[in-house]
Formats: sequence, structure tokens, C-alpha cells
Amino acid sequence: MWRHLGPALAFILLGGLFAVVLVRIGNGRLDVREIQSPLIGKAAPSFRLASVTDGSQWVDSRELAGKMYVLNVWGTWCAACRDEHPVLLEIARSAHVPIIGLDWKDEPETAREFLATLGNPYAAVAADRDGRVAIDWGVYGAPETFLVSASGQVLIKQVGPMTPQIWSDRFLPLLTGGAR
Repeated sequence: MWRHLGPALAFILLGGLFAVVLVRIGNGRLDVREIQSPLIGKAAPSFRLASVTDGSQWVDSRELAGKMYVLNVWGTWCAACRDEHPVLLEIARSAHVPIIGLDWKDEPETAREFLATLGNPYAAVAADRDGRVAIDWGVYGAPETFLVSASGQVLIKQVGPMTPQIWSDRFLPLLTGGAR
């Protein structure tokens, strides 16, 4: 009987932990979109990748120096990326800040077709076919969106689809608040 007590206690403890997490998520006190990135307040990772829209060109983060920008990690295979796409188009129309796309683990031709069909909100789109740049940025799922200051620091990270409310509540104040 005693040899079954250890696994039973472990099961009860894990069940309790899961229950607490589920209750916190249900009460809105735990939001996975607010997972902090170790990059916040640090220099944005540099990259130089082929352009999705013109394979003979490069998207080089050094060319973004001195400019505030949004980096949006996406893929054509990502259903949530398709859902957030109209929001990115609207943000791009507002001309607050350029959006740089990081097409993650995708075929450039498929990405070009996606953008031709749904519209292109990006000032530039980099092809991260092997996912190494996304790893540098700490990405573990698409979509993820980062705001980078003009001094090159990561200001905020959004996990999951961008929404108008997230944009206006979390990103726009950093753009208009002088975090450049």
C-alpha cells in the first residue's frame, strides 16, 4: 500500500497545480500573451535574410538602425497569422511605424502568393526558412510581434495574434509616448 502512496500524492499535487492555472486563466489573471521576453530592454537581434518579395534583395536589420519598427513573425501555415492579417493591414495604413515581416519556416513562393492574395502590410519581408533568426528572437510560435525602438531595444513582445485592442492598449502608447 505504501508504495502506491508516492504516485498518488504526485498525481494529486499535479492535478492541484493544473486546477490553479486553469482558474487563473479563466479569471483573466494569467495571460499567455504577456509572457515576458528576456529581450525586453535589450538590443534587438540582428539579421540579414533574403527578401521574400524579391529574392535578389536582402532584408538587413542594420538598415533599420535609428528607426522604430515592428517585427511580425508569421507563416502561411499559421491559421492565427491569417486571422491577424487584416489588423496588420490596418496598422500599416495608419503609417505609425513600418512593419517588418519575418516569414518563418515557409517557402518564399507560398508567402508571395499569400501576400498577393491578402495584401502586404510589410515594409519588407525576410525569409527565415530554417528558423534560426526566430530562435535568436526567442520565438516559439507564430504569430509573435515585437516593437523595437529607434535605439534598437526591444520594447514589447506580443505572443499570439495582434488585435486592434492590443495595438491601441500596449503598442501605440509606446509609439506616441516618446519611447524612441
